[in-house]
Amino acid sequence: MIGFAMCGSYCTHKYAIEQLKMLISNGYDVLPIMSENVYNTDTRFGKASELIEVVSSLCGRSVIHTVVGAEPIGPSMTLDAMIICPCTGNTLAKMSCGITDTAVTMAAKAHLRGNRPLIVALASNDALSANLKNIGHMLSRKFVYFVPLYQDDPQKKPHSLIADFSLLKPTLEEAMKGKQYQKIFI
Repeated sequence: MIGFAMCGSYCTHKYAIEQLKMLISNGYDVLPIMSENVYNTDTRFGKASELIEVVSSLCGRSVIHTVVGAEPIGPSMTLDAMIICPCTGNTLAKMSCGITDTAVTMAAKAHLRGNRPLIVALASNDALSANLKNIGHMLSRKFVYFVPLYQDDPQKKPHSLIADFSLLKPTLEEAMKGKQYQKIFI
């Protein structure tokens, strides 16, 4: 089973859903996880209730959306791999510092206890500024793998990076072999 966690980069949720559909069509059994903000927040990109319905329907199970619900991942709910897609800079910073105060950070921490791959599909407006050190720190950790990143709008958002979501599957496949998919920055 693969964990698929979503954070609040709301403008990238449509790309994350495409990747979720791709994983399921490739035979992966997926456990859906959402940050509390994603689970509860309506935005100009869509209603939370509609996103929850789509994700739970695709996965065939309820979305984990609380710290308490995510805590059993690892000790009693073993995943082959966990994907955070999209992963915000905020969530990346929390994981880098060992903070586990959301469903996603708890799921990641609990999952990593089992020495299994965590795949990060980052979408952050401050990746090349405040969060650059967190990217470096997480790259140095065992069992953490990044979906390759690129600057989505270098002129208007010079510090922003986004994962190339279309490279999620090969990143997952390499991570399952204990390898980082190359290139990390495209």
